[in-house]
Amino acid sequence: MGAETVTRADFYRRLHGHRGPWDIVIIGGGATGVGIAVDAASRGYSTLLLEQSDFGKGTSSRSTKLIHGGVRYLQQGNLPLVMEALHERQRLLRNAPHLVHLLPFIVPAYRWWELPFYGAGLKLYSLLALERSHILSRRVTLDRLQGIRDRGLRGGILYFDGQFDDARLLIHLVLTAVEHGAILLNYAQVTEASKSGVRFCDVETGEEHTAEARLVINAAGPFCDAVRRLADPAAAPILTPSQGVHIVLDRDFLPGEAALLVPRTPDGRVLFAIPWLGHTLIGTTDTPVAAAPLEPTAFEPEIAFLLEVSAQYLTKQPTRADIRSVFAGLRPLVGEYGEKPASVSRDHTIRLEPSGLLTIAGGKWTTYRRMAEDCVNRAASIAGLPERPCVTRDLPIHHWTDEQPPLLRAVRDEMARTVEDLLARRTRALFVDVRAAVAQAPEAARVLARELGRDSAWEAAQIAAFEELAAGYLPTALAV
Repeated sequence: MGAETVTRADFYRRLHGHRGPWDIVIIGGGATGVGIAVDAASRGYSTLLLEQSDFGKGTSSRSTKLIHGGVRYLQQGNLPLVMEALHERQRLLRNAPHLVHLLPFIVPAYRWWELPFYGAGLKLYSLLALERSHILSRRVTLDRLQGIRDRGLRGGILYFDGQFDDARLLIHLVLTAVEHGAILLNYAQVTEASKSGVRFCDVETGEEHTAEARLVINAAGPFCDAVRRLADPAAAPILTPSQGVHIVLDRDFLPGEAALLVPRTPDGRVLFAIPWLGHTLIGTTDTPVAAAPLEPTAFEPEIAFLLEVSAQYLTKQPTRADIRSVFAGLRPLVGEYGEKPASVSRDHTIRLEPSGLLTIAGGKWTTYRRMAEDCVNRAASIAGLPERPCVTRDLPIHHWTDEQPPLLRAVRDEMARTVEDLLARRTRALFVDVRAAVAQAPEAARVLARELGRDSAWEAAQIAAFEELAAGYLPTALAV
């Protein structure tokens, strides 16, 4: 279905015209916060969401692009999380078929024990998903998983999981929430938070605004501890953030239609090499970090690790010079700092803070909808809202049918405000080919300036800011 264009000015007029407290105010515009906005608004609760930067600027645009149960969690024995994720995967395949699809994965076996060992585990995984896995011969493995090393190969195991474009799904969820009456504002930074409401700043104009609320939900992902301290400066941290890094190579490193799964890397994670948007995406690392910057950057050892491990499986050996883009994302894991990230649960946590804020943290993209359902159920109970059932299990996610050029659509209908918004999240240019994205920056700036009524100085500043940002998406020696 198409969408009626709603401008930023329209949202602010609605905000100022709203009488009384909002049923729910959400802090954070990633998958968790936007999922909560969809759930709350579709139940008929008045809903306001505030995001300090752009929707999905942080973790939610920097994932491995998989909607999956998690083979590694099955290895850890976390069967409930795997089952929940597989149920949610099926709902996304049904509710967003234009954004989520099944992708074949193959685990190559080079040792005699790998076929029976991994075959048994993936058979159980596939049975839980009501699908089938298959043991492949050496010849079929090489035919289906083109680009992998043939020396010593004994065969492979085929199974299926879900793939998506994280930032595009997020924007469609934003528009789904808007269609159900929610107000979602990007570039709206919360500066004060309490059990009765928030104060926030319009980053573009510097204007301060307030919003009363029956309940404030802290869904700020890696920044949820910072939001908790807005309401209670003495709040002890609950997160142990971990950084995941991905590199993007040309398609010819993995030219087939299947993805590669390495079940166990030296750091205890799995490694994926996935066909994505005409390129090959390889990830991911799991590195503990002490801080949560808005723009995390890859560490050189992480890049070296991905190149080294992938080179053990690919016929064409990747080097730093082959990297088209490298990006890092933070996982908002709930646990004690210093714990090994791979051992920290990916389950989500919902807690009512002494300050009165309701915090939700942890979880993963695949289970965003279930997280939102749990959170809104809890919020409605705490705030004394009318009891209304969740409807998102079968709620279709927004789908475009118009033919507007992507950049115009992104500005007019998807709330893009900067060149970065256009080239990093509304399109994925920055994430697949940094140099090509830099070449597109002048045109993106022209479109934005024309649509937003900005002058040439603003346009030039946008180009310069994007070029500076883009330099961080290549290894240091290759920076543009």
